[in-house]
Amino acid sequence: MGKSRIVPQVGEAAVRQMLGGADDRQVQAMAVRYLLQLLADAAPGNTLEVRIPPHGAVQCVEGPNHTRGTPPNVVETDAATWVNLATGSLTWADAVAAGRVSASGARADLSDLLPIKWDREALADTPPPTPEV
Repeated sequence: MGKSRIVPQVGEAAVRQMLGGADDRQVQAMAVRYLLQLLADAAPGNTLEVRIPPHGAVQCVEGPNHTRGTPPNVVETDAATWVNLATGSLTWADAVAAGRVSASGARADLSDLLPIKWDREALADTPPPTPEV
């Protein structure tokens, strides 16, 4: 049996709610996991682990695999920062410069993968979020 996937309608609704200011923990978890799912789809592999505690983590990006222990390439941030990065309201460079992202390892750079490319028509009626700094 494969991993369960978040259907776009549910994931996009959660992202819309978060961008609209919702701070419900279940909505936040769903939005984070959906955007992590999209990242893993866009950059399959096991070289980089992206962690958004306590909601989820994925391994992505092609390259050398690690087999045991802590992976050598790790990105970690909080849920609000992740949603802002993934949707394009915060740039990777700004997040790193502000210390909102912990990135370790030679392949721990998501700047080429963010914002996550996906069909944003579902978000067309959502006003653009105010970037957090």
